[in-house]
Amino acid sequence: MAIRISGLNSGLDTDSIVQELVSAYRTKQDKYTKAQTKLSWKQDAWKEMNTKIYDFYSKTLSNLRRVGNFNKKTTTVSDSTKATVSASSSVVNGTQTLKVNRLAKAGYLTGTKLTRADGEKITRDTALSDLGIAGGSLKLKVGNETKTVNITSGMTVKDLNDALKEQGVSANFDAEQQRFFLNSSETGEGHDFNFVVENGDQASYNILSKLGLATEENYKAATGSTSVDSDMNFAVKEKAQNAQIVLNGAVFEGESNKFSINGLNITATGVSEEMTITTATDVDGIYNMVKDFLKEYNELVNAMEAAYNAPTSKGYEPLTDDEKEQMSDKEVEKWEAKIKDSILRRDDTLRSVLSGMTSNMSKSFEVNGKNYSLASFGIKTAGYFNAAENESYAYHIDNDPDDSVSSANEDKLRKMIEEDPDTVASFFTQLATSVYDNLHERMGSTTLSSAYKVYNDKQMKTEYDEYTKTIKKWEDKLKDMEDYYYKKFSAMEVALSKLQSQTNSLSSLLGG
Repeated sequence: MAIRISGLNSGLDTDSIVQELVSAYRTKQDKYTKAQTKLSWKQDAWKEMNTKIYDFYSKTLSNLRRVGNFNKKTTTVSDSTKATVSASSSVVNGTQTLKVNRLAKAGYLTGTKLTRADGEKITRDTALSDLGIAGGSLKLKVGNETKTVNITSGMTVKDLNDALKEQGVSANFDAEQQRFFLNSSETGEGHDFNFVVENGDQASYNILSKLGLATEENYKAATGSTSVDSDMNFAVKEKAQNAQIVLNGAVFEGESNKFSINGLNITATGVSEEMTITTATDVDGIYNMVKDFLKEYNELVNAMEAAYNAPTSKGYEPLTDDEKEQMSDKEVEKWEAKIKDSILRRDDTLRSVLSGMTSNMSKSFEVNGKNYSLASFGIKTAGYFNAAENESYAYHIDNDPDDSVSSANEDKLRKMIEEDPDTVASFFTQLATSVYDNLHERMGSTTLSSAYKVYNDKQMKTEYDEYTKTIKKWEDKLKDMEDYYYKKFSAMEVALSKLQSQTNSLSSLLGG
C-alpha cells in the first residue's frame, strides 16, 4: 500500500475525511463479507448434520432392512465344560443331543535322555558329530507322505530342529531335560508322523538311537527281533487321533475338535456322556437391536429439531476485523456462537428432511393381513405436551428400564419377540426400508446437490463463489474511490503550497 503524506498545508485530517467519504463503499463490502461468512458457517453446520444423517442411513438403518439380521439365535449346552456350541440363523429352535466320544489329538514323540561321551551338557548349539553322528538320512512319514531328512556331521541340534520343522513336524530340544520333544503341527490322524526304519536298516536306526528318537518298532525293524530286553530304553510315541462326536444319534469324525453340522458350530472340549443342546430365539439380541436403532434415530431427530427450533440471533451479524478489535476474545467467541447455534433455524431443507423421516416412522405396515405400527409394539412418542424440549419426535419403548418416560409400562416389544419374532422382523424391516428409501431419494445427485447430500451443497458453493467475486468488485471500487479522493486532496495541497509560496514572495517584495 502506498504511503500518503497529506494535510501538511491545509492542516486537514485527510485520511479521516477520505475514509468517511468512502464509507458507503466499505459498508457494501462488509455487507457481502458478512453474508459470505454466514454462508460458510451454514455450510459447516450442514456438513456436520449431513454426516449424522448419512451415518444413520448407511449403517444402522441399512442393516435393519435385512430380515437375516433378525434371525438371531441363542444356543446352550447342558455341560459347557465338555463342549461349546453356537448356532447360525438357519437352525430351527428346539433340543438336540450331543455326545463326545473322543477328542482330536496331535501325534507326540518324547525322546530318551541323551548323554555325551565327554560328560558335557548338550545344548541347541551342540554339533551332531559330538553325539557320534557322522551323517546319513532319516525317513519321516507325515500323514501319507514319506519325506527325507538329510543329516550331516556339521549340523547342530538347532539345525536338526529346523530341518524337522520344514517337513511338517514341530521339534524342540529341551536342554533342561536333555531330550527331544516332537509333535505333529496339527491334530488328527491325517497329520500323524513316524520315523520309518526299513527292515535291516541299521544305519538309520543308529542315528535315531543316538538322537534318542528310536522307538521299539524302529528297533524291531532294524534288527528283525520280535522282542526287546527289559533294560532297553526307547522313545515314546503317542499316535495322533481324530475327534469323534455323536449328534442326534449320528456319528461324526474329524481331524480337529471343531465341527460345523447343519448350522451348528460345535467345539468339543472333553469326553462326555450324552448332553443336550438347546436353540432358541435370541430375544435380548433382537430387542437390543431395535433399542439401539431407536436410540440413534432419537439422537438424530432431536439434533435436527433443536437446530430447527434454535433461539433467534436477530441483530447479530458476523464481525469485521475492526469490530473484533474492540471486543475481547471471549466476547467475540460468544457473539459468533450465538449466530452459529441458530444458523439452521427455520431452515426449509431441514424441516423437509425431518418431516420425511418422522412421517415414515409413523406409518403402518401389513404383516400377514394385519396392520402394525410402532405403537403395536409398545413404542410411542411422549406426546407434544409431555415431551422434553426438542424431543417431540423421540420414541420410547414401554418397560425400558433406561427410559424414565416409559419404564413403568407393560413390556409389549419383548413379548412380541418371544411369541412372534417373524412378525417383529417383517414390520421393522418394512419400517427401516421406508425411512431408508425416503432418505435415499433425497440424497440423489441433482444440479443443486451432490450424491449422498440432503442439502443443496452445490448451490451453496455457487453462492459462496459469487460472494467472492462481489467482494472483490467492491474492494476494487473502494480502492479506486480512495485513490480518487487522495488525488483530489493532493492537488489541493499542491495548490495551497503554491499559494503560500506566492504570498511569501509578495510579502517579501512589499517589505513585509
